[in-house]
Amino acid sequence: MTSSIFDLTGKVALITGSSKGIGKAMAEELARHGATVVISSRKADICEEVAAAINAELADAPGRAVAIAGNISRKEELERLVGETRSQLGKIDILICNAAVNPAYGSMTDLEDSAFEKILGVNIMSNHWLAQMVLPEMRERRDGVIIIVSSVGGLRGHDKLGAYCISKAADVQLVRNLAVEHGPHNVRVNAVSPGLVRTDFARALWENPEVLAARTEHDPLRRIGEPEELGGIAVYLASKAGSFTTGQNFVVDGGATIGH
Repeated sequence: MTSSIFDLTGKVALITGSSKGIGKAMAEELARHGATVVISSRKADICEEVAAAINAELADAPGRAVAIAGNISRKEELERLVGETRSQLGKIDILICNAAVNPAYGSMTDLEDSAFEKILGVNIMSNHWLAQMVLPEMRERRDGVIIIVSSVGGLRGHDKLGAYCISKAADVQLVRNLAVEHGPHNVRVNAVSPGLVRTDFARALWENPEVLAARTEHDPLRRIGEPEELGGIAVYLASKAGSFTTGQNFVVDGGATIGH
């Protein structure tokens, strides 16, 4: 039997912000395709719960999960996260930078420096740090995948989420730069830009049915996305199926960016 080009058996994937939402859905789907996934977020107990659920589901399959908590805003914690992953699992084949923050909602005219610095530091700098930490081994092996979760906000201006959108646009440019620099070493780097997805992060945009209806009425699919609908693109980009794909930004938004 020919093996599937989506098979991730033997691969190790480190996924930040993977205790819930999109990151969790990506971790679950990578594990279902054979990868060993590291569940990471700030709260160790939640990470353990998610990892246990994955391991229970895949008890007789090659994929599994381990939990390693960490705060991505601190470089020393990221160094510990990467070091502990290597200590437990030996390597990092796939890095998915999913964790992000948005502590500000409103006009940038009133945005405090501390909030802007936090958004840029967490949403951009932490991804840069993590890439720096995993790229040497990927280059040496001549095999590696980095996926940065951006947002459709990075493709548009916004009157209430300006700083967040700026950070997400920067993430897409970070992807392009890393892809150009490390492509000759067979390291592939891509971005995924979700639209409106039913996560805690976007709760303010979907919790009210009227707000949700107004937000999606012109989208071609006329609905909000679900976290599990982002799992497939992660599997594609992480596996042999995406072996000729790098430097790209995959928009997964139900068609919102092509609507009215």
